[in-house]
Amino acid sequence: MLDTTPLTSAVDRFADRLRAAPQSRLQRGAAAEALALARELALRTQRIEAPDAPAHEMPDAGMFAAADQIVVAGRDLALVLTDEGELAEALELVADAQKRAGV
Repeated sequence: MLDTTPLTSAVDRFADRLRAAPQSRLQRGAAAEALALARELALRTQRIEAPDAPAHEMPDAGMFAAADQIVVAGRDLALVLTDEGELAEALELVADAQKRAGV
């Protein structure tokens, strides 16, 4: 079984930083980066769980929900990952999104 603790820890850290960020930072793009990350993580989960099913896009629940959305999407992906390469890619996605978000 693949240890996905690094992924859950990374999304938790990113979410904590988003929650602590001022509203102005969220409005300047941090929330949009988080939503884009959540959508990508959710899409990867869907591809693993049901590769032939049509993809569903995570809705925009607002800038104050973006932190929760990355936690949910990241933890969902962590539950279904079985490949170390996919885990490494997910970790890179989280790190890159956090850098772009500036938090």
